[in-house]
Amino acid sequence: MRPVQWEPPIELSAREQTIVKRIRRAKLFIFLREHRHEVFDAAFQEELARLYHDSPRGQPPVAPALLALATIVQAYTGASDDEVIEASVMDRRWQLVLDCLETDEAPFSKGTLIAFRQRLIAANLDRRLIERTLEVARQAGAFGAGPLRAALDSSPLWGAGRVEDTYNLLGHALRKALGVIADQQGWGLAEVASEAKAPVLVSASSLKAALDRNWDDVQQRQEALAVVLAALSAVETWLETQPESKADPAVQVHMQTAQQIKTQDVELTQEGTATLREGVAKDRRISIEDGQMRHGRKSRSVRVDGYKRHVVHDLDSGLVRAVGITAANAPEASVSEAIRADLLAQQAQLAELHIDRAYLSSTLVRERSAGLEIYCKAWPVRNGPRFLKTAFALDWDQQRIRCPNQQEMPFEPGGTVHFPAEVCATCPLRERCTNSPHGRSVSIHPDEALLGELRQRQLTAAGRAKLRERVAVEHTLAHVGYWQGRRARYRGQRKNLFDLRRCAVVHNLHVLAHLEAFSQAA
Repeated sequence: MRPVQWEPPIELSAREQTIVKRIRRAKLFIFLREHRHEVFDAAFQEELARLYHDSPRGQPPVAPALLALATIVQAYTGASDDEVIEASVMDRRWQLVLDCLETDEAPFSKGTLIAFRQRLIAANLDRRLIERTLEVARQAGAFGAGPLRAALDSSPLWGAGRVEDTYNLLGHALRKALGVIADQQGWGLAEVASEAKAPVLVSASSLKAALDRNWDDVQQRQEALAVVLAALSAVETWLETQPESKADPAVQVHMQTAQQIKTQDVELTQEGTATLREGVAKDRRISIEDGQMRHGRKSRSVRVDGYKRHVVHDLDSGLVRAVGITAANAPEASVSEAIRADLLAQQAQLAELHIDRAYLSSTLVRERSAGLEIYCKAWPVRNGPRFLKTAFALDWDQQRIRCPNQQEMPFEPGGTVHFPAEVCATCPLRERCTNSPHGRSVSIHPDEALLGELRQRQLTAAGRAKLRERVAVEHTLAHVGYWQGRRARYRGQRKNLFDLRRCAVVHNLHVLAHLEAFSQAA
């Protein structure tokens, strides 16, 4: 059956007024109670209802608006799914918001909440939660239909999966494959491992513990790797005699994971001996539970095992306009297509974009419209005591570069200009320019015109003041990170994007709660 619309009362009852007066902290509960009918109006509830098929059979589903509201409060409080059900019965603040005061039973089950979350993600309607807060803000006069001045930045999000080294990754993947078979056949895991002639996989809490080597000794590490690879080969050979188990999709996934780890981390020496690869393979898998986690760096001193979260902050209203999640090893610029799609869905026209240098290579910058102003600190230009690149004049109309001695050469964006060695050899300014016997060379960035503009802008007080506006997005990232936490709640990029989006909704609701229009209404 199609879900019914949720129509809780708008006016506070006497009982609710008493509860509101007693709430000293976590006042977002009060705001949600007073304005839930505006956030979840009839039109938005109809959108949410489309998540469900119309069927003449079965019980009427719980109102999607109620589940969406519970999902937002869950992000606000950091509650688990079990705690949500408990709070709806035991916590009067939750009951105030969910319209279930004095109830003895939860208004929905844990399974219903999880199923709703899955539907929301599958239909990409978690993005609509952010858009809905923006629509409410626009109706309240927080911003108009004018161009958007936004700042974009990122912060690290550590993954929820356990990070392991090569030995334990291989052992973990193989144990999972054997565990599936053990469940199928009703055997014990140790029995299956013995049958596969790989008992080392289950003889201790981890494979490295079972191997019990001196890991500082190179020779013992080599011996341990040989044992692990032999266990992998033994399991693969045994599976050939178990066609039904081998064909199981779950077994195939875990065996493919084991092969992926072997391929990325193990190489053969010239003598044919298997050894661990020097350095880190590109896009190296670091966790069995979460295959999308990656090693990355936020800075030279900060390593991230998981993801990066990206936030677009509206500089005029303080609202979050869009968010994104990337693997920790992905360049910041890789989030730009997802951000652009979200802004396009809002019909937002960017007028100013305040970023750090990591986003300069993004399509938001490279494919910007003529009216978009980019604000960012330019990359520093260094050349020791000799002439900087900025001493060379660029004529963009003629695409010619002129050196301090007035010698000219043609250039192309993204290329490198090499001044003739014979010209540089007789130049009176040579000592101040280059000591290369091949003459001076100058690299032209693909967006050199923008970089030149940025360098000129930060030379002025007004330009530096503009650059400081980007600080606001760092505050918003801190707020969002407070609710989402330092470590991801879920495994996998898409689920963590959902979590980031609902935390952005919590931030936006806080901003709305401080708007004069809502304060007066309250």
